[in-house]
Amino acid sequence: MSQIGSPAPIEGLYIQHQSWLRDWLRRKTGCPFDAADLTHDTYLKVLVREDDARQYREPRAYLTTIAHGLMVNLFRRRDIERAYLDSLALVEDAVALPPERRAMALEALVEIDRLLDGLPPKVRKAFLLAQLEGLRHGEIAERMQVSVSSVRQYLARAMQHCLAGW
Repeated sequence: MSQIGSPAPIEGLYIQHQSWLRDWLRRKTGCPFDAADLTHDTYLKVLVREDDARQYREPRAYLTTIAHGLMVNLFRRRDIERAYLDSLALVEDAVALPPERRAMALEALVEIDRLLDGLPPKVRKAFLLAQLEGLRHGEIAERMQVSVSSVRQYLARAMQHCLAGW
C-alpha cells in the first residue's frame, strides 16, 4: 500500500524504468510491439514475485535480467514454431490443424524443448533418436559412433533430467 505522495515500490520501479526498459527491449528485438509485450511481461513477473522491490540496488540490472530471459524464451519459441511449420511444409499430405490444435502442438514442442534444455548434445541426440526415430541402442551407437553402454548412459541421464524437470 503506497502512502500519499510516495509510490509503492513496484509503482516506483515502473514509473522510473518502464520507458527505459521498453527502449532497451526495442533495440534488442528490433520490434516495438515485442518490446511493449516483453516490458509488460517483465513487470508482471516482478509483481508475482514475493520480493520487495525496494531491495533492488540495481533496478535496471534486475529488470534487464528478467527481460532478457523472457526475450530468449520468445525467440526460442519462435524458432520452434518456424521449425514446426517448415517440417509441415515438407510433408506432401500434411493436414491443416485447427488453430487450437496447432497451439497445443506448439505448446507440447515448447515443453519438450524446455525439458531437454541443458542436456549435453550427445545425451540430447541419443534421446531424440530413441524417442523420435525409435532407434534401438545399437543403432543409436552406430549412428553416433559411440559404444552401446554410452548410449545407455546417455538415455538414463536424459530420462533423469526429464523427470527432474517434469
